[in-house]
Amino acid sequence: MIDLYYAPTPNGHKITLFLEEAGLAYRIHRIDISKGDQFQPAFLAISPNNKIPAIVDHEPADGGAPLSLFESGAILLYLAEKSGKLLSTELRERQATLEWLTWQVAGFGPMLGQNHHFNHFAPQPVPYAIERYQVETQRLYGVLNTRLEKTPWLGGEHYSIADIATYPWVVSHERQRIALEHYPAVKNWFDRIKSRPATLAAYKQAEKN
Repeated sequence: MIDLYYAPTPNGHKITLFLEEAGLAYRIHRIDISKGDQFQPAFLAISPNNKIPAIVDHEPADGGAPLSLFESGAILLYLAEKSGKLLSTELRERQATLEWLTWQVAGFGPMLGQNHHFNHFAPQPVPYAIERYQVETQRLYGVLNTRLEKTPWLGGEHYSIADIATYPWVVSHERQRIALEHYPAVKNWFDRIKSRPATLAAYKQAEKN
């Protein structure tokens, strides 16, 4: 059983997407970030950076004590290796998947997060920041589109943890002032993921909890 410490944010959705795709048993523990749950000592013991998501695996492969992990990319990689799913064992596709997973957690997510912040949450407008992160968001969507013009999925021929990591951030494209019609390969990829049964099930968790 996996305990998932979760809020319905892009990074939270990554883990429910994986768990639903892989069919792993899990329990959700909702972390209300608006109330400061992320700063509670019990949560900080699992996620010292006070961010969701985090997991506790009560059945790690070594048979030892429960194992906790934080950071969405590390969690996705761990779960893929644990389950043997959504990460190719073929050398080149595996490495491409890990490249694009790293691209998402190091660039795509953080830059789009800044776009969200300065467009919707900053206490006063900062024109330079709004423009800077909008331009970078457009550039990154262009990078994503170029990749998906060449391969059906980010890692290559198979749906993987790289796609799972990236999709939830594209869900908010309208709030990022991005029209997917300008990125047709991204739109095609997005529509295919959106209709997957596991995607529908994962996003229903946001409604339940």
